[in-house]
Amino acid sequence: MSQTPEHILEQLRALLANAYVPYSHYPVAAVIRSGSGQLYSGVNVENAAYPMTRCAEQSAVQGMVTAGEQRIDEVWIMTRGKRAGTPCGGCRQVLSEFGEPEVKVHCYTEDGLEFHTTIGELLPDAFGPKYL
Repeated sequence: MSQTPEHILEQLRALLANAYVPYSHYPVAAVIRSGSGQLYSGVNVENAAYPMTRCAEQSAVQGMVTAGEQRIDEVWIMTRGKRAGTPCGGCRQVLSEFGEPEVKVHCYTEDGLEFHTTIGELLPDAFGPKYL
């Protein structure tokens, strides 16, 4: 997969169509770049048993860890709506366990609205294995 910003946005738009969201009707797609430069993607997958629902960011991280990697270097997220959605609280924690506070998080809507932040700005009081 090419790593140009334009290609990542194209990939996110294509992924968005694959989200399984029969309950919220709020599709989310995510692409993360690991420490090795490899890209991993995911979409949200809802389930009638709500705790079994998986967020797009968690799906991408799962693919990265399954491939043997444990470091996030950049994150891209796309949603539908009138403003660019940011990761939920649980995803912020997951991202913080694999990415440093300065890792960039790029949030987009399908229509091109955007918001840029960092993991540290999203979750300033993160905790993880190194803190426990």
